[in-house]
Amino acid sequence: MIEIYWGKPISLVVSPEGDVKNFSTIEQVHYWLRKKWPVADTARNHAIGRIEAAMDCLGSVGDARHAFLGAAGTAGFVPFEPAARALAA
Repeated sequence: MIEIYWGKPISLVVSPEGDVKNFSTIEQVHYWLRKKWPVADTARNHAIGRIEAAMDCLGSVGDARHAFLGAAGTAGFVPFEPAARALAA
């Protein structure tokens, strides 16, 4: 399978210990939403729909990214900001 680059990687803090996961392809995001997501809520279901629409060229990648970030927020993940982490250290 060929993975498709979907723009600037999205980095999320995925654990209380500060572990960071980088999502650089739409397939990675799809896998995480389907197999590794900690909550099954409407935001996750919406994101899966937008991701699959973008993968089928029926929706925009921008909409898919936005829906993924929304689902990440409801799952308790926060965007990783390297500059903020450097200031905290």
